[in-house]
Amino acid sequence: MAVKLALSTLCENPRARTGLSTLFPEFIAQSRRLFPAVSWVVFAGADEPWPGADADVEVCRDFPSNERRLARLFADHLRVGPAAARRGAAALLTVGFSPLRPAGLPVAMQVVAVPFSPRDGGARSHYRQWALARGLERASLVIANSAWTAAQLGSARAEIIVSPEGLRHDRFTRDGERGLPGGPERYLLWASNLYGYKRVDLALAAYAALPPALRGQFPLLVAGGDWGDGRARAEAVAARLGIAGQVRFLGWVADADLPRLYRGAQAHLLSTTQETFGRCVLEAMACGCPSVLQDLPVLREVAGECALYVDYGDPAAAAAALASLCGPGETRSRLSAAGIARASHFSFERVARERVGAVLQLLEANGR
Repeated sequence: MAVKLALSTLCENPRARTGLSTLFPEFIAQSRRLFPAVSWVVFAGADEPWPGADADVEVCRDFPSNERRLARLFADHLRVGPAAARRGAAALLTVGFSPLRPAGLPVAMQVVAVPFSPRDGGARSHYRQWALARGLERASLVIANSAWTAAQLGSARAEIIVSPEGLRHDRFTRDGERGLPGGPERYLLWASNLYGYKRVDLALAAYAALPPALRGQFPLLVAGGDWGDGRARAEAVAARLGIAGQVRFLGWVADADLPRLYRGAQAHLLSTTQETFGRCVLEAMACGCPSVLQDLPVLREVAGECALYVDYGDPAAAAAALASLCGPGETRSRLSAAGIARASHFSFERVARERVGAVLQLLEANGR
């Protein structure tokens, strides 16, 4: 039976890309393949890229996206629901909120971030806490991107399902070109936007604690978009630590170039203080690049025994873990092989199957 679903992607800012920038199009593409009777209306900002030209995916650009934050919030909460209903949608999928005016549509709220403290982001964090709490009371379905995330949510009016994030296995693979054109042949890699909570300064301190000879062999490449002057602060830290000449800031790297960047890296660093999934860890594993991760329960959920875990608050210990992947021994090859096998269990096909399947079950149970 044919059904139309709606998805709001207005939370994305086309000038500040995030992991959701790739999740949304891949999710829709796979859902169209797996559920050909399901058509979509996607709410995207005027400048938000959207690939493909599927006649059964209507891209509505009537409302602003997150580069105009207040206008976006007004649209998401008061205008998108009625617009989706007018276009014949049977349900609305959102990220982190349930709209004030859903126009009678059941809402499936996807949770990809958990506000840790209002002090983390001022008004933005207060809003996220309010929106999440209200969503847990109002949404017809809650979709968490990890079991750890689900555990943080507590109770909800509706069912909470766990559906881990995915990646494209035709793109993120160990086979193919390694490194960026003109870049170093061997290097260590940081691959994440420079949010404050990612603590790139601690990764830089761990890198600085490596023996100078190793730093000479393995420069540190930092791939990720700037966020709140995070790059300027990181560059200042690198200069203070005396490693500025060995650290290269690449900025945002296109998805098409990320796999070769992972494949060429000796190791991937992630010193984050909080995470609800950690897609960069999954991408690195799929490309055969082992990670040295901050020891967080959610990162162990994603990577299992396929990574090294440290406290980046101890630069010497983190440097020792990095050094173990740069020298002789079987540690790196063992982690690489194990990571490739583990990453095979995560895919956008699985994301679409689990999430769209759950929404269709909800509609069937409600007689819609």
